[in-house]
Amino acid sequence: MRYVLLVVLTGLALAVSCGDAPEPLAGNLTFIQRANGGFDIRLPTRTVFPIDLTRNLPADSFPGWSPDGTQIAFYGDRNYNNRDRDDNMDVYVMNADGSGMANVTENPANDAFAYWAPDGKTIAFYSQRDGNGEVYAMAPDGSNVKRITDSGSVDIPFGWSPDGMRIGFISGRDGNFEIYSVDRDGGDLRRITDSEGNDLSPQWSPDGSRIAFESDRTGNTEVYAAEADGSNAVNISVSPLRDITPAWSPDGNRLAYASEREGNLDIYVTDVEFSLLARTTSTPREDVMPRWSPDGTRLAFVSYRDFDPEIYVANADGTGQTRITNEKAIDTGPAWAPDGSRIAFEHGTERPRAIYTVNADGTGLVKLTRDGEDATARQVP
Repeated sequence: MRYVLLVVLTGLALAVSCGDAPEPLAGNLTFIQRANGGFDIRLPTRTVFPIDLTRNLPADSFPGWSPDGTQIAFYGDRNYNNRDRDDNMDVYVMNADGSGMANVTENPANDAFAYWAPDGKTIAFYSQRDGNGEVYAMAPDGSNVKRITDSGSVDIPFGWSPDGMRIGFISGRDGNFEIYSVDRDGGDLRRITDSEGNDLSPQWSPDGSRIAFESDRTGNTEVYAAEADGSNAVNISVSPLRDITPAWSPDGNRLAYASEREGNLDIYVTDVEFSLLARTTSTPREDVMPRWSPDGTRLAFVSYRDFDPEIYVANADGTGQTRITNEKAIDTGPAWAPDGSRIAFEHGTERPRAIYTVNADGTGLVKLTRDGEDATARQVP
């Protein structure tokens, strides 16, 4: 499921270091438009090949529900096919039915990866507006923009601590990608991981006491869990093949992730003590990106078993696997509504490219956004 493409990285030049201090990875993420209407995103590195931060995404991407379930934030280049295209990513907020969409960043630089604070009053996001990628925060209407990080390197948010007091992010400021956190005003910077490899895909546990992440610190990408301050990091996947994208269950007692341990990527679930491992999916093609339902009984995930990425839902033990999207296109990025009633996801074809929502059984499909148009909810037959 890797794609062969031309990658153009901006700002790959290394910053000059002082003394024995590590050289930061300067620059930005590059959003690479694809002919099918999607794009790829890559992280800069010192090697020939950049890190695959995301898989191929539609132009309207990364839907995130507000905590009260009334709004959805996403990012995209909505004018790409228009004559007056601006060819950059912006963050948008709309009502959960697709109405009232607004560009809340409206900046000539790339803005992406919007994360709602637990109280719904602030959105943390990634922006390149000041010359390199940093973490910013704003009100949901785009007002009160504040720069949170200022490292001269690329800083990318991954979410808020459950108490809403801190913002987590990954950064190349110390020469490789590590996990950090900062308070919501930009103070009290804390480095959470410190390894020779790259630490990515972090996620806070529901009680904020631990962080799960993937790391290639041993030369093979595996899933780890550590205390929130980075101490007691434990390799929980312990596999000679790739293990990626951990996701905590809502009660914090289980962790789902994708593993190649049986030959291709499938979804596995382990208990909080990492002593009991259960295989949730078993197909000849990749199942990735597990996302827990709010009640912790089900997992939404992306499967390539039908040759193109589709959204499936299954019970956590792997029973009841149901395909809830059915298009010859890219369906990815499942995100559960806070009440578990619906799932938002990204859909991409040459045209249209959009955010949709659907019931967890695959009924009630609604298209929320349209390429180059205002969002208007539309029931899909």
